[in-house]
This record gives sequence, C-alpha cells and structure tokens, in this order.
Amino acid sequence: MFVPFVKSHLMSQPISRILLIFLLILNAGTADLYGYAEKQPDKVSGVVIDSQTGEPIPFAYIHLVEINRTATTDREGRFQFSNVPDGRYVIAVHRIGYVTKRHRITVEPEENVVTRISISPTILTGQAVEVVADAGPTTGANLEHASIHVLGDQLRRDLGTTLSETLDNQPGFSQRTMGPAPGRPVIRGLGNERVLILQDGERTGDVSWTSPDHSVTVDPSTSDEIEIARGPAALLYGSNAIGGVVNVVRNQIPNSIPTSMTGSASFQGATVNRGGSVGGKVRVPWNDFVVNLDLNGRMGGNFRTPEGTFSNTSLLTTQNTLGASYIRPWGYAGVSGSVYLSEYGIPPDPDGGHPGGVDVEMEKYQMDARSELLVNNPFFKLLEIQGSLIHYHHKELEAGGFIGTEYLVGTNRLTAKMHHGGWGFIDDGVIGVSGDIVSNAVRGSRTPDSHIYTGSIFTMQETDFGPLHLEAGLRLDHVVARPVRERESSTIGAIRQRTFTGLASSVSAIIHAGRGIHVGSTFMHSFRPPSFEELYSEGPHLAAYSYEVGNPDLDAERGLGSELFLRYKSTSANFQLSGYYNYFENYLHAQDTGQPSPRRSDLNLFQYVATEASIYGLEFSGEYEFLRNVILEGTFDYTIGNRNVSDEEKELSGMTESEQPLPMMPPLKSSVGLRYASGPFSVGGQVRMGARQTRTGEFESETPGYSIINLNAQYRFSSQRGTFHTFTLNVQNLFNETYYNHLSRIKEIYPEPGRNVNLLYRLYF
Repeated sequence: MFVPFVKSHLMSQPISRILLIFLLILNAGTADLYGYAEKQPDKVSGVVIDSQTGEPIPFAYIHLVEINRTATTDREGRFQFSNVPDGRYVIAVHRIGYVTKRHRITVEPEENVVTRISISPTILTGQAVEVVADAGPTTGANLEHASIHVLGDQLRRDLGTTLSETLDNQPGFSQRTMGPAPGRPVIRGLGNERVLILQDGERTGDVSWTSPDHSVTVDPSTSDEIEIARGPAALLYGSNAIGGVVNVVRNQIPNSIPTSMTGSASFQGATVNRGGSVGGKVRVPWNDFVVNLDLNGRMGGNFRTPEGTFSNTSLLTTQNTLGASYIRPWGYAGVSGSVYLSEYGIPPDPDGGHPGGVDVEMEKYQMDARSELLVNNPFFKLLEIQGSLIHYHHKELEAGGFIGTEYLVGTNRLTAKMHHGGWGFIDDGVIGVSGDIVSNAVRGSRTPDSHIYTGSIFTMQETDFGPLHLEAGLRLDHVVARPVRERESSTIGAIRQRTFTGLASSVSAIIHAGRGIHVGSTFMHSFRPPSFEELYSEGPHLAAYSYEVGNPDLDAERGLGSELFLRYKSTSANFQLSGYYNYFENYLHAQDTGQPSPRRSDLNLFQYVATEASIYGLEFSGEYEFLRNVILEGTFDYTIGNRNVSDEEKELSGMTESEQPLPMMPPLKSSVGLRYASGPFSVGGQVRMGARQTRTGEFESETPGYSIINLNAQYRFSSQRGTFHTFTLNVQNLFNETYYNHLSRIKEIYPEPGRNVNLLYRLYF
C-alpha cells in the first residue's frame, strides 16, 4: 500500500499526462502557428577577447540575462545564441580571472547581431561589473539587482561536500546540520521552507526542509553557478521564500547550440573523511539537436573531529543526468532524466533515541521537460513551458536493518511563463501560472498520507528611470492540503482538509549614485501555508531525536521583510553592507517542550506552534587591494531572532519576559583574510570567528565562541591543445581546533569536523 499510493497518484494526474504529450504538440505545426516556419532565426553571436592582449578567451560563461539562455565560448572564444526574440538584452560574461562584464545589445527584426566583447583581468573575486551599451544610453538597467550569483573562482574555492557547506562563507549564510552529510542552507536565520532550493529553476522534490537529518538532493560539484534570488525575483518560484531562493544552475536541458563539443571534468579529494568525488559533463551538438551528459559521484568515510572520529557519518552519493534539446527557428524543446542516489549516516545519540545511529538511504528519479516558443506578437516575446515528474523515496534504517521512518513523495509540476517587452513605462517582465501536486506518505509514525494541491499566478516587472532600476513582483497561491483519510486523533485533534489562499508581493529599488556606488532597498510580503508535517505529523522521528506532533488548526504564516543595502565596486575594491528586518505575524516552528513524549519517554516532544516573531540583523562583505597584488578580505553578519511570549504561556511557565530568543539562531560571525594574487596564481589565509551564542530558546544549550584558520591557493593555465586547467587547494581548520555549530541538532554531543586538506582539479575542454 505504501509505494503504490504515491506511484499511482504520480502518473494518474492531468499534469503528468500533459507533460508526456506536450513535446509532441510542439512538433505538430508549432512553427506555423506562431509564424516562424519561414522566418530565419535571429542569431546573436560573438567573440570574447582579452582587453590587454587581444587574444580570444575560451571557456567563458555567457548568460543572456532576460531570457535565461546560457552558452560557453569555444577554443577560439566564440559563442552563439539562436532564436532570440527582438528586443534589448544584456549579455553577462564571466571567466575565471577576469572582471564580470555586462554587455548590452539590441536585436532588430530580421537581423543577426555579431558582437565583440573584451574583458579585463582582475585579482578580485567579487563581481566588479562593467557595462557596455551597443545601443542607447547606459541607465540603471542591468547594473545591479537584488539577486546575487556565486560562480568562478569563488565557487571553486568554497566548493564543499554539500550545498550548505559551499555557501557557508557567504555573509548571512549558515548551515543547519545533523552531521556533515545532511546540511541545508539557512539565510539570515531563516531556513526550512522559508528558503527554497531549486535546481535549474525546479524544486528538488525531497524532504530536506522537514527535518535536520534530511539532506538536499543536489550536488553542487558540477554546477555552472549558484543564484541567490531575493525580492521580486524570488516570487517567480514561490510565495514563501522570504529568506531567499537558492538556485543551483546546471543547465541540464540545453537551450543553445554550441559551436563545438564542450565539457569539463573534475576531481576532488578531502582528508577529513578520506573522501573524494569525481564528476564530468559534456555537451555535444548534432545538427538541430544538442545532447548533455552530466555525471558525478562522491564517497567518504567517517569524519574526524579534534575529539575523535565522528562515528556513522560516512556517505556515498551519485547524481547523473542525460538531457537533450531540439532547437529550431520557432524555439526549442528539451527533456532530461536524472537519478540521485545517496546513503549516509546519522551519528548515534548516546542518551537515547538511537544509540547505534541511523543509516539513511535515498533515491530520487526525475524527468524534466522545457520548451521555449517564439511568439510573433508586438508585445509578447516568447512562451516558456517547463514541467517535472519526481519520485522520491527515503528510508531511515535502525540497528539490524529495521526501517524506523520512511518517506515516499511524488511530485507533479507544470509552469508556463510569458516573457514580454516594453509596455508603457515597463521595460520588460514575466507573467506566469503554475500548478503542482505533491503526494506524501510517511511510515514509522501515525502521520496520515496526504496530497497537497497548489495553483499559482505570478508576475515580475522591471523598468528604469535614468539611474533608478525598479523591480516589482506579485504572486497569488491557492493551496489545498487533503489527507487521504479524515479522522479524529487523540493527540493532535481533527485531521481534515485545509485550504489556504494568499497573496505575496515584493518591490525593489536600486539607484546608481555614480562612482561605483549603488543604494538599494527591498520590501517583501510573504505567504506560507503550513506544510503537511506542520499540520499532520504524529509520531517518533528517531533520526532527529524527537517525537513530532503537528497541529491541523494552524493558520498560514505571513511575513513582512525589508532590506536596505549599499554596494561599492571599483577596480581595487568591492563591498556590500546590508541591514534587514523581518516580522512574522504567525511564525510556525517546532518547539521543544522539554517534556518526554507520552509514547516514547526517550524522545522529547516537539510541538508545532505559531507565534509572533521578528528577525533582524546586519551583514557586510568586502575585498580591497591595499597593496599591489595583495587583497584584504572580510565578512561580518549578526542575526537576532525573538518571539513574543503570550500571557497564557507566561502563566503556565512562570515567565516574566514579553520576548524570548527564537531557537536555532546563528551567532555573530566574522572573517578576515589576506590573499596574494598574481596572474594565474593566488594564495591566502583567513581567520573565521564565531561569537558565543547566549541568546537561546527554551531547552536550547549555549555554544562557545571559536576562531579557526583556513588556508587556500589556486592556480590555472591553458594548454596548447586548447584545454583549460584549474587547481584549488584548501586547508580548513589548520590547527584542528574544537568548535561547535550552533545550528547543529547534535551540538551537545559532537563538535564540527577537524583539520581538512581539500584539493580540487577541474579540466575544461
């Protein structure tokens, strides 16, 4: 009954049938329908060169921003995009060791655009952005956005075992962990469903947001970039991401035809768990088709800490994808199939729960489809359709192979977006609809099987007024949570269908004040309906050391967020200073009651509750070349979270305070480092510091402060055969210091991993 429940539902829904036939529809006269059968495709092509030597630059990453097309320059520095609608665009060009440049072009009817882009060497890793306009004056457009990107030198230097480890050096980011394998990013104190994790714009379909022992089913090792979308851009993906959206860009479905076969291969090794990873990707053009193959695997033993071996923390993971696209004058259509398999351990709890540890086995099978159709219309430019089918199975094995908890999740998702050009004072934007059906089944507890139905309408619009850039977004969600069987529970009450409807909105304004200075602000109103765990969970979750109890009467969480930031970028310095404030009228979280559960006395009772809360803080990041080839780097972030204490809670607990710290808030963190860079070589060191966290929630322990030293070095070179090689060496926790992550659910038992020497080699061909 368990597996057939989700599998049969996964394939029986209308969305599934639509996904299976929509590619056939595209080939049945789509070109004639949209008026592009006889029209030659508009093409944007060009060459990227070194501004100092005039030599072509191979393996540069090219991004056609407005319609999210990507390409890589070949050995002669050439790139091309087919089927580009008429209009104004920005081409973002990034290459390791060079300044990221944004280059503006205009595509006229029946004309091809050929451009030549020169980029300058730099020793800074931040985005020192140059803007060149081929047509029209340079205004606030495309200079700065609320979203940021992690790629190139920075991505390789920070690449870790998990996505959260890779992003941990970013200001405002922390890791929610329960051992090294199941890490998940926390942004400005916000985690779980308040931070959406995507892969190529699609949700991952796993259960990493429900519990700290669940890992994210995305390996960042072969990613092209990681986009952190905030403000209006986040509303293209969900109404609940007040913390932000983390989109791992792998480009599994090709959207452009390369001039020749391209690819990369990488090898990474780490001493802290005697682990390693290997990965590679290749993109092959053949007439109107492009095939993309992406393979990677990772393995490692138990992690070592300064206090001894971190038992039952080994991991074995592989993620493999095959994608193909058919590219014609009317647009393109593509599909991909991927498999993610993982086995990892949760360390033992010597005081109860599972003294022998828990082994987790995960498997995910996913099929994605995506298409773009050029629209012969003076207002609309193109229609983008994408969808996915995901089957996810997760088992938590106790001693002797007994399954303690088991999850099966089936996901159907379909999205359509219409990109449009200028309209009145609007420069361009997106209007879209989406629908998804998620079927959940949990075994090992009394949590009921359930279906979550979601329908959404959303839009994002952009415009410029001289040096002022404006973005605005709206999203309306209608969500139905339906248990398969309604019943009365003696523990949580009436298990019944719930319906939620809400509007989320955001606006962002960024002004170019001149001399590399940008000042911006973002406001967001979020809407988050309770998840099936928050509504219906009932039973032990041994891997998380908890007995979790939901609340079917919970209302939707609504939040108000604001941010003010200042950015400065020049050839010798980059920095950003941000302050933010988030208020929640109905903040949903699992509260540790400090009491043993009635059914399992060895597990504490965690009750999902709603409370009024606020989270605010400050963050800074910067780098400055204060001597020739010597860069000073630094980061700082501090987050404070409080919840209001109700009069009823005061009376029951005897508390006198009106506010109490929210649990699992990161402490003040900072880093300072020096780096020497000359040509293709750089070497540096960094001191990372964390303050003692004394602002703790009820039944939460404090963590001491720490200081650790990291070293890093990078080297790159091009061979005469036209290949490009990069080497990255990291030494983390050089002096093997004992320190604790406050966001770890096992911080009272285990410290963080000890000294680690990590070597990454990547080949581009």
